Amino acid sequence: MAEQQTFVIVGGGLAGARAAEAIRGEGFTGRVVIVAAEDAYPYIRPPLSKEYLQGGADRDSVFVHPADWYAQQDIEVLRGHEASALSPGSHELTLVSGEVRRYDKLLLATGATPRRFGGEGAQLPGVHYLRTVADSSALRAALSPGNRRVVVVGSGWIGLEVAATALGYGNSVTVLGHEPVPLAAAVGERVGHVFAGLHREHGVDLRSSTDVDALLGDARGVTGVRTASGDVVPADVVVLGIGVIPNSGLAEAAGLEVDNGIVTDASFQTTDADVYAVGDVASVYHPVLGRRIRIEHWANAENAGAAAGRAMAGAEVSYDEIPYFYTDQFDLGMEYSGYGVLAADAEVVFRGDVEGREFIAFWVKDSRVVAGMNVNVWDVNETVQRLIRERVPVDAARLQDESMALEDLLSPVGADEGN
Repeated sequence: MAEQQTFVIVGGGLAGARAAEAIRGEGFTGRVVIVAAEDAYPYIRPPLSKEYLQGGADRDSVFVHPADWYAQQDIEVLRGHEASALSPGSHELTLVSGEVRRYDKLLLATGATPRRFGGEGAQLPGVHYLRTVADSSALRAALSPGNRRVVVVGSGWIGLEVAATALGYGNSVTVLGHEPVPLAAAVGERVGHVFAGLHREHGVDLRSSTDVDALLGDARGVTGVRTASGDVVPADVVVLGIGVIPNSGLAEAAGLEVDNGIVTDASFQTTDADVYAVGDVASVYHPVLGRRIRIEHWANAENAGAAAGRAMAGAEVSYDEIPYFYTDQFDLGMEYSGYGVLAADAEVVFRGDVEGREFIAFWVKDSRVVAGMNVNVWDVNETVQRLIRERVPVDAARLQDESMALEDLLSPVGADEGN
């Protein structure tokens, strides 16, 4: 019976918290346990590179729920307890402490770990990664005094958000990006140039097609970054934002299928019927795409976490949400919805003022919108998502025509002819 069952969630992030919330919301009355490796209640990660890092929010603002909420919901949170082994056959989870927890169903929401720099100087004082609230606190303390030479290695979302924040504190900032254009892998070169121009106009020394050979310094701290070409960029603070690696080792050792994340079906069920996976660590089958995708953004943890919890509690789930993320950098705010795997070779159509950074970009493939990004244009994301979801036939002229209301694009080409 449900009241005699135990559901265990491994991972103390947003996805795990939303799963626990949904499990209770579905009426499950058994035991619910969250095993959190960090000594903290579940928290939300976007503020760690945005409001909290910028000093505009306090530490308590990042938490998903107040501490007493978990007690009220009869959800046990084991803080500072890392899992060391999973045994699906015996339905047991072993913790680093040696404690063994038995489960009836288990959810792996173990997230991802920053990719580490493998060269010289990686352990020097003053070298930072950004993943946890402790990381963000340490980086905030390093940046907030200002008047420091900050070098950001990596020109992805984290790197550029940190660069904007560092400059806002009054530091000099250099970004060293491996790609010829920042964010090209995420949004393509044409949109990537928009962000490159934004940072350069605000005073960031943005260097593309640049690889890092070593971090220089001594016991007192980092003093510079040496590039592959031999140039040395002086630095008091170095931030490494060179991607993340899914924390799938627990699943792999347990014999679950792993392929760029823990493999699941559309209901988050792994190759073991009683083990589920969600969030950054999961490679989930998407019924619209007809393939698996792994998504590292906040909205996926929020929405997929809840869906995974419902699935564990017995609800029928086939998760088909459109991927979504957002960023805020300097005076630019952006929302993106869509399928990056389809947008990679799609035509990009712009609507609005690209030079003024007030526009919508559409990625169009086979006369359908597969992704859309609104930059400093608001209250349109729902319509953009409908264009994607409903697969409305479009043409470039209609997408670009600002005299036509965006909602009118939901009517297929030619639908109003003859009226």
